[in-house]
Amino acid sequence: MTFSILAGAAHGGGQPAWAMLAYLVAGVFFILALRGLSSPATSRSGNRNGMIGMALAVGTTLVTHDIANIVEILIAVGIGGAIGVVVARRIAMTAMPELVAGFHSLVGLAAVVVGFGAWLDPQSFGIVDAAGQILPVSRIELGLGIAIGAITFSGSVIAFLKLSGRMSGSPIMLPGRHVINLGTLAAIIILIGLYTISPAGAAGEGWMVIAVALLAFIIGFLLIIPIGGADMPVVVSMLNSYSGWAAAAMGFTLGNTAMIITGALVGSSGAILSYIMCRAMNRSFISVIAGGFGAAPEAGPGGAREQRPYKQGSAEDAAYMLEQAEKVIIIPGYGMAVAQAQHALREMGDKLKEKGVEVKYAIHPVAGRMPGHMNVLLAEASVPYDEVFELEDINSEFAQADVAFIIGANDVVNPAAKTDKSSPIYGMPVFDVDKAKQVFFIKRSMGGVGYAGVDNDVFYMNQTVMLLADAKKMVEEIVKSLD
Repeated sequence: MTFSILAGAAHGGGQPAWAMLAYLVAGVFFILALRGLSSPATSRSGNRNGMIGMALAVGTTLVTHDIANIVEILIAVGIGGAIGVVVARRIAMTAMPELVAGFHSLVGLAAVVVGFGAWLDPQSFGIVDAAGQILPVSRIELGLGIAIGAITFSGSVIAFLKLSGRMSGSPIMLPGRHVINLGTLAAIIILIGLYTISPAGAAGEGWMVIAVALLAFIIGFLLIIPIGGADMPVVVSMLNSYSGWAAAAMGFTLGNTAMIITGALVGSSGAILSYIMCRAMNRSFISVIAGGFGAAPEAGPGGAREQRPYKQGSAEDAAYMLEQAEKVIIIPGYGMAVAQAQHALREMGDKLKEKGVEVKYAIHPVAGRMPGHMNVLLAEASVPYDEVFELEDINSEFAQADVAFIIGANDVVNPAAKTDKSSPIYGMPVFDVDKAKQVFFIKRSMGGVGYAGVDNDVFYMNQTVMLLADAKKMVEEIVKSLD
């Protein structure tokens, strides 16, 4: 909705100086928002700065617009705002990844709609030459904006379906997918080039734009379905980057400074975050796009696994060892999110601290289904920010920890990443939980494996006790035993 409103500021006639200054100030607020969102402790102020910047940008566009009827715009804002309020109030924090993917799809679709609007009525958008034909540079921007927007839309829809469980989170490997993807991308680039250089009114000019959109919708679908659940944090940040570049491309087409600034900030920050996520997994961005974890034929919960002996314990066993410990490190994962166990986990941590136990939370950069997923859930449960540590800041402390308490994590604590070169997660930095004196591992059953589809040697270590149950129920039982 906001994308469409910002698109209402036409290129024709330019923008007054005060509007340019207002957009610049809005851009400063967007930068402050990104800075605030870099830490859970300042995330609220970051969101607030983002809201101020967007309100300023939208307000300026509404005042300076000269295309749409202001009443129609306000009605659209009211409808979109009402939907946003309802969604924000009803959505659970555990469902935040699919919500983010859904929002990305809307941004991509908005870019496509605005692009087609500018293509169908270029005079109103001020992107024509003296002969009334679309400028060559505007054709490039238009084609790129539509293509990136369409890729963002269809890719985000698939990500939403995977994250929400409506589609299997396992990689769906199509035969010859690399050739198909490269061929489709090449066709999109060629069509944009032909559209740019084709003479005004040339036969097939319109079909080129439509073909670009259709092929881009297809490639967005093809790029995401082979990516497994373990790579979803990278996918979410990557789609975030795509949505930003789509907005920036449309901003150049429309001559809207706010869209250019906002799109560039979102696109670059999303690209940087994707790079950080890939480094956290010790993987290249290309390897993620090329298939994701779990692509090995033998991978997956259904594959044959050797039955190995393990120790199983109870909530009472865990409670006794936890309250006897001096230092406990808790490692949450996606299983905690699914069970919505974050509040019970925080209560357990509080009770341990009352008994004099040092409690810390260890967060892996790719834990969950979006960047910062575990941080968001722990913040929702009011876990103090100074007790939450990233992998590189806490990994050396496991050797001094009495208990490593793993709840819903798997691949991020799997030592195969350090020892087994044939493992699909080899090279990914993982927590050194095997160095802790005692390990408690909450898992629903021994039948399943992580999203990477490989077994975990931590299950079978001498110091590991498996707590096989629903994560929330198990932690609640431990809390009762601590009383």
